[in-house]
Amino acid sequence: MMARDAFNAKTNLISYDKIDNIVFSGMGGSGALADIFVAILSKSDIHTCVVKGYHLPNTVNKNTLVVATSISGNTAETLNVLSLALKKNCRIAAFSSGGKMEEFCYNKNIEYRKISQIHSPRASFSIFLYSMLKALKPVLPIKKQDVMESLDQLESQKDSISSSNLSSSNPALCLAEWIKFIPLIYYPWDLQLIEFCHRIIFF
Repeated sequence: MMARDAFNAKTNLISYDKIDNIVFSGMGGSGALADIFVAILSKSDIHTCVVKGYHLPNTVNKNTLVVATSISGNTAETLNVLSLALKKNCRIAAFSSGGKMEEFCYNKNIEYRKISQIHSPRASFSIFLYSMLKALKPVLPIKKQDVMESLDQLESQKDSISSSNLSSSNPALCLAEWIKFIPLIYYPWDLQLIEFCHRIIFF
C-alpha cells in the first residue's frame, strides 16, 4: 500500500526544540491534511490551528512551528504564509511535490521535504499524510504503534470498499445508496458561519 511505503521510506526527520504551538497551512486537499494533524494533536498539550488563507495569526513567534503544505507547490495562499513565517522568524517545515515552494525553500534554506505526487493532489493524499507523519515524528507526540494501527485499518478499509466487492457489505456502496436523494451544499471555507446560521434559522 502506498501509505505504508511512504511511512517506511527513508526520510530526513525534522526536529525543533522548544515548540510552543504549531500552525498548519494549506488549501484544498492540503488543508484537509492540516485538519487531520490538528485532530491528531487535539488531545495533546500543544496548541494548534489551521490557516486556510493568506495570513498567519499575530500570535506566532520564534517558538511557533509553521507547517506549510502545498501538494502542487504553487498554491498562492500557502506560499504567502511561508513568506510571512520566514519574516516572523518562525520555525518552518514545508512539504510539496516541487513547484515554487521547492525553489523558495532551497533559496531561503528552509526545512523542506519533496513528496512525489501520484496522478493528482487527491490521489496523493495518503502519501503526503504518512510522509509528513514520518518527517515530523520528532516534534509530534504520536506513537509509532498508533500510526501502524492506522495503516492496518486503512488496508482493511481498502479491501472492504474495493470495486471488486459489489456486495451489500461494501460501505461505500451503502453510503452512495443512502445519500442519493439528499441535497448537498458546497460553500467556501470563509462562508461557514453563514451556513451555520442558515441551519439555525430554517431548520
